[in-house]
Amino acid sequence: MEEEEFRRAGYALVDWIAAYRAGVESRPVLSQVTPGAIRAALPPAPPAQGESFDAILADVDRVLMPGITHWQSPNFFAYFPANSSGPSILGELLSAGLGVQGMLWATSPACTELETHVLDWLVEMLDLPRAFLSTGEGGGVIQDTASSAVLCALLAAREQATAGQGNEAGLAGLPRLVAYASSQAHSAVEKAVKIAGLGRQQLRLLEVDEVFALRPEALERQLRADRAAGLQPFFLAATLGTTSSNAMDPLAALGPLCQQHQLWLHVDAAMSGTAALCPEFRSWFRGMEFADSFDFNPHKWMFTNFDCSCFYVRRRQALIRALSILPEYLRNQATASGAVFDYRDWQIPLGRRFRALKLWFVIRHYGVEGLQREVRRHVALAQEFAAGVRADPAFELAAPAPLNLVCFRHRGGDAANQAIMDRLNHSGDLYLTHTRLAGQLALRMSIGQTLTQPRHVANAWRRIQEEGRAFAV
Repeated sequence: MEEEEFRRAGYALVDWIAAYRAGVESRPVLSQVTPGAIRAALPPAPPAQGESFDAILADVDRVLMPGITHWQSPNFFAYFPANSSGPSILGELLSAGLGVQGMLWATSPACTELETHVLDWLVEMLDLPRAFLSTGEGGGVIQDTASSAVLCALLAAREQATAGQGNEAGLAGLPRLVAYASSQAHSAVEKAVKIAGLGRQQLRLLEVDEVFALRPEALERQLRADRAAGLQPFFLAATLGTTSSNAMDPLAALGPLCQQHQLWLHVDAAMSGTAALCPEFRSWFRGMEFADSFDFNPHKWMFTNFDCSCFYVRRRQALIRALSILPEYLRNQATASGAVFDYRDWQIPLGRRFRALKLWFVIRHYGVEGLQREVRRHVALAQEFAAGVRADPAFELAAPAPLNLVCFRHRGGDAANQAIMDRLNHSGDLYLTHTRLAGQLALRMSIGQTLTQPRHVANAWRRIQEEGRAFAV
């Protein structure tokens, strides 16, 4: 592609994206295609000759768009926010244009140093423990997802618990390590335990209280039982904002237990971590001073497109010892000096993109006050929705709604709730997902998309009430 052709195509694509974002709310939120429909619309063989960009972009509209579920729609209330923004998209475009491979400081110093600096900014912005700053023994790194972050935390904890023996000789001959999480923790914890070679039987999923938060007494009871059985507890994954219900595990009570029993405490705040931008929401984060690692996803609720997950450790050497391998072909003077971070040692893969660019663009565009304003707006919309649920005798809240996720249900039972969700989703007007809480199906209203305004939430509640009228209470 020649320079002028690239320039013309680039302008056309930016115009297409801008038009898409401007009109996305008019599209059915959930894709309505049947399985196999997109592949059936594609030619069976690749083109023998190159095609024009105009033809390619036309097929985006004709072939792909019917199969897109519109995560950027202001009527998307499913799963969790995956919001993007103009500055984030432009930062991603610049990253792609530069084509940086940031595995080492030496392979692009700006890639590493901007990432370190922006993550130090976020320590201040979220009022995280200063032990997570890169200027001390800790530091932050951008992972792809919170799933990778919990795996890295688990591996660092294993390294620490086995004094490095697990890295050298494997787990054979060592005490059986045991990890802990609540029954509401993300499935990524179980996946990390399996990848780390511990086995599902060495993960304890503990009972929760009436608001679906981990019970400290359940953890303490299990710790004592496991130690009595000759096992070695080593890791707790606590959650601030569980996926099902946004439950907040009590860090202030769990932290001292972790210290007493020498557990690495990892705090997963994938979506809800962004709320700490606002001082009035930081009460949920009490006890963070006990955390050995922490992770949150700006690609969920901080207007930064996927993927961008900020992972912090109190002692970076534990993480680096667990993951560092230095073959001859990666040796260089900067690494040998010990004066730089090589982020390849802080993650599972070797290679890495220039993710910090889009995060930097977002923070600079919005500013701290602008980000706070947007978070407060989303929380206020969720609280208004929750108030509407409380006021309608046909519906009830299924869990507390501390921030921007509201779990609710129709009093007509599971079949009624399933039918309401299916009808709404198939209508294309909005998109909801569900979970199970206390054995009952609950609908989840997740509010955090960049383009969502009060009218979208009000219309969603009106449509939910309309569908609910078909069912007796």
